[in-house]
Amino acid sequence: MKRRVAIVIGIVAVLAVGGWFLYQHFSDAPRRNLILQGNIDIRQANVGFRVTGRVKAMRLEEGDLVHAGDLIAQLDDAPYQDQVHLAQAQVAQAQANYTKMVNGYRKEEVEQARAQLAQAKANYENAQRYFERQEALQQNHVISKSDYDNATASRDSLKGQVDLAQANLNLELAGNRFEDIDSAKAQLDNAKANLASAEQNLTDCQLFAPVDGVIITRAVEPGTIVSTSSTIYSICQNEPIWVRTYVDERDLGRVYPGMKALVYNDTDPNHPYVGQVGFISPVAEFTPKNVETRELRTDLVYRLRVIIAKPDRYLRQGMPVTLRMVDEHREPEQRS
Repeated sequence: MKRRVAIVIGIVAVLAVGGWFLYQHFSDAPRRNLILQGNIDIRQANVGFRVTGRVKAMRLEEGDLVHAGDLIAQLDDAPYQDQVHLAQAQVAQAQANYTKMVNGYRKEEVEQARAQLAQAKANYENAQRYFERQEALQQNHVISKSDYDNATASRDSLKGQVDLAQANLNLELAGNRFEDIDSAKAQLDNAKANLASAEQNLTDCQLFAPVDGVIITRAVEPGTIVSTSSTIYSICQNEPIWVRTYVDERDLGRVYPGMKALVYNDTDPNHPYVGQVGFISPVAEFTPKNVETRELRTDLVYRLRVIIAKPDRYLRQGMPVTLRMVDEHREPEQRS
C-alpha cells in the first residue's frame, strides 16, 4: 500500500514539474515571438503631361503592365512643332546679326567709304581754289560781298563733307563697338534658349512611364483637353513594397532598424515573405481604427515600416498581413 502511494506521489510530482515547464514555455512565448498585424503599402505614381494640349493617343488600359521608359500617351504636337519652327527662324536671324557684328564691315564697304572721302576732298580742294580767287577779287572790289560770302560758304560746306567722309571711313575701319557685339550675342543666346524651350515642349507631348508597375487608373480618353495638373494614368509600382504596422510602447524596445520579420498572408500562410524593419516612427500616436491589437484602442503605438525583400504579384495595396518579428538565429521555412 505504501509503495502505491509513493508511486502516485512520484507521478504527481513529475506532472507538476512538467506543467511548470510548459507554463513557463508558453507564458514566455509572446515575449520571444512578437506578433504584429499590418497592411500592405505600395507606392502609386500619378503621371501627367508637363504641357497643355489635346490628347492624341492613350496606349494602355487598366491592368496593363508597364516598364520605366515606355511610351504610354501622346498629345497633338502640331502647335508645338510650329513653335519650334518659329524659334529656329529666330535663331538663324540672331546668328546672322551676331556674325555681321563680329566680322565688321566688308572690304567693299570700306573701299566705298574711301572713294567717298576722296571725292569729298576733291570737291573741297576745288572749292578752296575758287574761294582764293574770289578773295583776291573781293580785295580789289571787283566782286560783290554776296559773291564772296557764297564762295566762303561753299568751301566750308565741302570741308564738313570731307570731315564726315573721314569719320565714316574711320568707323568702318574700327568695326563695331564691343557693346553692340555683346548685345547681338545676348540676342542670339536668348533665341537659342527659346528654341531649347520649344523643343522641350515638343518632347513633353509624349508621356513616358517613370517606373515599373501596373496601370490602375486610365483617367482620360483621346480628344480630351488636359492641363499640366491633370492626371493621365495612375501607376502602382512594383517595388518597393512594405507593410505598415504598429507596435505598442511596451514592445517598442524589442524592435530595431534592420530587424527581420516574417510576413504571412491568408492566401499562402505556410510560405511567409521575408522583410526587415526599415523605419520606426520617433513619434507616438493613438492606435488607428484599422489596427487590431490585444490592447485598448486608446493606447499609444509607434508606426513601423517593414520592407519586403522579394515581393511578387500576389501582394496588393491594403492587404492585411500578420508579422512575426524574428530575433533569433533559427528561422522557419521562408519563401524563396
